[in-house]
Amino acid sequence: MPSAMFQASRWTRGNFLFPTVIEVTDKSVVRHKRSWFSKDEISISIAKIASVHIKTGIIWADILIESTGGTDPLKSHGHKKADARRIREMVEALQGDSHGDLSAGGAKVKLS
Repeated sequence: MPSAMFQASRWTRGNFLFPTVIEVTDKSVVRHKRSWFSKDEISISIAKIASVHIKTGIIWADILIESTGGTDPLKSHGHKKADARRIREMVEALQGDSHGDLSAGGAKVKLS
């Protein structure tokens, strides 16, 4: 099962020692957030994702992934703008094709 990992920048608030990581697999999107003595993981199934909202600044982007089930949205800040766009493209491609062929707008999206 291939997956892609996207790490937030250490230069952003709350990510200096333990940066947030978003993992996109063919079945779900998972946010991993570490602290000194614990690890917090939030996952949303690809089928349950309602929208992916990206708020961009000059350098960094904030990502908000909302689910259809009424659970808390998956939030992460401090990602590169290109990574945020790539996360959105991957989610849209995975939602559009349930057979594993990840084509988005004619371009192949490859999980690495």
